[in-house]
Amino acid sequence: MNSIIKFTSNRVWRTYQGGKLLDTIEGKAEPKDSSFPEDWIGSTVEARNVGREHISEGLAMVPNENNELVAFKDVLATKQAHFLGEENGEPRSLDDIPLVKYLDSSTRLHFQAHPTREFSQQRLGMPRGKTEAYVILQTREGIGTPYIYAGFQRSPSREQLKEWIETQNIDAIESCFDKIPVKPGDVFLIPGGRPHALGEGILMLEIMEPSDLAVRFEFERCGYVIPEQARFMGRDIETALDVFNFDPVAKDEVDTEFRCHPSVINDDGKGNNLSLLIGPENTPCFTVKRATVSSQVSREGTTFFLGVVTEGCGEIRVGDEVTQLKQWDRFFCPAGVNNFEYVCHSDTPLSILECYPGNTQ
Repeated sequence: MNSIIKFTSNRVWRTYQGGKLLDTIEGKAEPKDSSFPEDWIGSTVEARNVGREHISEGLAMVPNENNELVAFKDVLATKQAHFLGEENGEPRSLDDIPLVKYLDSSTRLHFQAHPTREFSQQRLGMPRGKTEAYVILQTREGIGTPYIYAGFQRSPSREQLKEWIETQNIDAIESCFDKIPVKPGDVFLIPGGRPHALGEGILMLEIMEPSDLAVRFEFERCGYVIPEQARFMGRDIETALDVFNFDPVAKDEVDTEFRCHPSVINDDGKGNNLSLLIGPENTPCFTVKRATVSSQVSREGTTFFLGVVTEGCGEIRVGDEVTQLKQWDRFFCPAGVNNFEYVCHSDTPLSILECYPGNTQ
């Protein structure tokens, strides 16, 4: 098996519509929106889709040394210390791998909230919550101003929200939020507990803790009604309400609370640089960097990452091994690869988003 592992598409069924741009990326003859609006990149997590438990969804599949398709997580387990590195003398856990997705929405997503890591551990018996981040890649034409909702700008009381959820008073729920305009290049972090929704017409890279836990407090979108057991993580509404952070985020505080501002780690002055998009000061859950390569650059590393090519084309070299990269490709670089090179082959700089486990410097 090559040092660098490339992934093919891994589309996952969801409760909302989208995916036309993902069809285009995959080269399909007639791209269209459907119930497969997400592509889970290098995923070691299974999707939780009520009514589709008989279908294995979400786990990334890759060829093994015999060219047979096997779960990526099973490949990692064969040489876990090499692939994931070590922490305190032991191989890092698969739970340290962030869940990374392409998400392409054609409609506004359901209002939802995700548990924090602490809530998941204490109340759900799960190791991870679902703090998540968005890197906006593209927006569709003809949809007006693209936007997200994040945090209550005008917080309801717990009893108000409970009544609105039970009666599905979506107008009242929506009145608690202001639209936050977004554009390509924007980066947002949505901590666990914060209610949110993604607006229509956005292609993003979503990075999150490796779980599929969600409180979906809007039950119907585009004619699909979410089954009861899928609304509150299989719990009751009081447990679901415990997930929420009701602290209001005023309009003039939104950027401070949710927007991340990239900082340059290094720049050689020749069009090659590395920037930190999301770091330990933002969250302990994962780290995201952006490598921009106009020519050729050598890199050193001791931590694994999932890479996503958002612009340009080129290659990544590990010794004599060369892996070609083009726009929208996604790959895994093991912790055991200590030295590699990026090489740009296009007039447009090669731009790669690198998604690392948490607490990475």
